[in-house]
Amino acid sequence: MPNRARRIQSKSHKEDLLRKIWDKSAVSCVVGLGYVGLPLAIEQARAGFKVVGVDTNEFRAKMVQSGKSYLHDIPAESFQSLLKDKLSATASYENLPEVDIFIVTVPTPLSKSLSPDLSFLHRACEQIATILKPGQLVCIESTTYPGTTEQELLPILEKSGLKVEEDFFLAYSPERVDPGNKKFTVKNTPKVVGGLGTESLEIAVAYYSQFIDTIVSVSSAWVAEMVKIYENTYRSVNIALVNEMAMLSKEMGLNIWEILDAAFSKPFGILPFYPGPGVGGHCIPLDPHYLEWKARAINFNTEFITLAGKINRHMPSYVVGRLRELLDRAGNALSQSRILVLGVAYKKDADESREAPALDIITKLQAARADVSYYDSRIPEVLHLEQPLRSIELTPKNIQTFDAIVITNEDSNVDYSAVVTNGKIVFDTRNATRGVKAHRHKITLL
Repeated sequence: MPNRARRIQSKSHKEDLLRKIWDKSAVSCVVGLGYVGLPLAIEQARAGFKVVGVDTNEFRAKMVQSGKSYLHDIPAESFQSLLKDKLSATASYENLPEVDIFIVTVPTPLSKSLSPDLSFLHRACEQIATILKPGQLVCIESTTYPGTTEQELLPILEKSGLKVEEDFFLAYSPERVDPGNKKFTVKNTPKVVGGLGTESLEIAVAYYSQFIDTIVSVSSAWVAEMVKIYENTYRSVNIALVNEMAMLSKEMGLNIWEILDAAFSKPFGILPFYPGPGVGGHCIPLDPHYLEWKARAINFNTEFITLAGKINRHMPSYVVGRLRELLDRAGNALSQSRILVLGVAYKKDADESREAPALDIITKLQAARADVSYYDSRIPEVLHLEQPLRSIELTPKNIQTFDAIVITNEDSNVDYSAVVTNGKIVFDTRNATRGVKAHRHKITLL
């Protein structure tokens, strides 16, 4: 087709899709209904768009379709009324209606060698390519390294025979979901958007602005990809700094928590970060590795970022070492001790243990032949080393049976005064016991 005819056709596709966006007749398909995809689908439906979620996990698709939630911070009541005519879910791409917009929110984990695993993204785009039609927009939200959208995903989508910016549109807009955060949601968290061209950017901005308050346009998908990687690498580096400060303060006989409370009283030039037993969750343990991998591919050495990751990965070993010292001081060998790990979620009041440092600590304690149990009010069972572990009941009688308790995550449902009263040794890596007044001699802080 001559270039002029293609430009006219592209303009027509763009105008048709913009019209559908503005009159809310555009149909959106959210690929992946996890902690990113489900709230994103709900927000679009609330804004008046028809949304279908597709997830190859049949359990998730059936739960949404039946008006039930599998995410702790997404109550079923928040989307049940939308199921009448705005929101639906399926486990098969074959069951999709006519779609105008695809938003991809699938996981991007690491391989065993700590390299990016884009297999979920590749499969999602391969599926989309088989049904891609002229005039559709594809937005990628999964966290990944700079260049992924253009170099990895665009070639897959163009196997459809369609050309970006001429037949279809492609953008990258990184997810910024913080599970459990009541203050910042999909709607009021600023949305960064970068396109594979000016037409793609314009359409993506037009769509996201229909249900998100603030849109931040950037010059390319590469920039948008780097924004997300920077955000989480920034957190990783600062957490590593405060973890190293905690270890140094201990050697100097200083209380890191007192130091931080005083330091954060400064109203400028400092942001609060706190030490802990390591980093966990969907982003911080993974994203810096994506950036390191891309840097190595262009022969750049990320010394600072790599060192931060090394410090954070060392923290579970450090915690076990400190716990061993506390037990030795009490005349107990770690190998003959009963240990309670308190909190296996990756952050305060979360209901997920993905990459949680507590799991690594449990592994190391078991390797030292300790008898290990855990309690978490929101996670009754975890799969650990391919074996199920079940949370105990946190009763005074049960607490008294343990030689030591290590607090690896803060849980609002736990009475820490009762834990300290009934426990023998309490090693608190999160300062969760800061409000406990009695028996403080039993508590050792990180």
